[in-house]
Amino acid sequence: MAYIQQTMQGSHISGDGEFTQKCHKLLQDALVIPKVLLTTSCTHALEMAALLLGIQPGDEVIIPSFTFVSTVNAFVLRGAHPVFIDIRPDTLNLDESLLEALITERTRAIVPVHYAGVGCEMDTIMGIAQEYNIPVVEDNAHGLFGKYKGKYLGTFGALATQSFHETKNFTCGEGGALMINDPDYIQQAEIIREKGTNRSRFFRGQVDKYTWVDLGSSYLPSDILAAILYAQLEKRDMIQEKRASIWHYYERKLQDWAQASGVRLPYIPADCQQAYHMFYMILPSLAYRQALIAHLKSQGILSVFHYLPLHLSKMGRQFGGQEGDCPVTEDLSDRLLRLPFYNTMDDTQLEFVVDSIMNSGIESLADCS
Repeated sequence: MAYIQQTMQGSHISGDGEFTQKCHKLLQDALVIPKVLLTTSCTHALEMAALLLGIQPGDEVIIPSFTFVSTVNAFVLRGAHPVFIDIRPDTLNLDESLLEALITERTRAIVPVHYAGVGCEMDTIMGIAQEYNIPVVEDNAHGLFGKYKGKYLGTFGALATQSFHETKNFTCGEGGALMINDPDYIQQAEIIREKGTNRSRFFRGQVDKYTWVDLGSSYLPSDILAAILYAQLEKRDMIQEKRASIWHYYERKLQDWAQASGVRLPYIPADCQQAYHMFYMILPSLAYRQALIAHLKSQGILSVFHYLPLHLSKMGRQFGGQEGDCPVTEDLSDRLLRLPFYNTMDDTQLEFVVDSIMNSGIESLADCS
């Protein structure tokens, strides 16, 4: 609140003010990357990535079917044809073993999504991408400060995107960021973000006036939002420690019940340091999941499913998606259930959720499968 007040008392509450610059520097220093640009959303950061890569009609972009619609929309808006790839059954990330077979002469980008803040198999993905000279754009909406083999998620691909939506670990209500790991994209990214003008260069004194020089849009968040975000990023260690304690409480308390009930808990590979974005369970069947959602709702507990397969959506079918194209996605999407997970949950609330799950009438629910 003090930072918001400070911003309001100043003379600059639009984009790229004091707190926007503070967020840029904090993230650049913490992640050790060349450039970070705050955006109005992760969706807009993805749109910037599509513009930066020069995506044209007919280009192909490889994207997991199990992701939020923004991941694909950003490229389809530029005329791209999405090539949907299935996910691994363990981490629910892009299945790297299927990647090379989907590459064609029209492939212009590979977009791995670090589901639940657990890193994709980036060594393999980057190796294939480099062999075919295809840029990688990491959708890291879930994964800020998560790591793969000791390296931060969002620092592998030429570009990466971040979300600060209200559902994320760090939030300003609505917001995002474009992470630029290839310095060759920095100048063009500034132009795209500033409505296609060279305004950023003008304010640095590199040109004596600014003008329209390329395609672009208005992707700058208000400095008021940046003030909210900066306060949270300053407390990132405390926030992540709290979220880790919630995640491990669920894992510890539900482990025996899950094993006895044929329920699968999240899998975290040994070489991944997760971002503690969510806690989910894979239930035996769709009917089982829906019955458990209803039971928890009757106890005043909100539990929800997650992504529906994009290749089977109305739009996905227009691009040729059919049943059976991504069998793991189709199966797990029906059975995944997310539990309440937010920074201020206390042990009493967590205990109530866990007790409600374990006392859900496992025998009758099992009949649903």
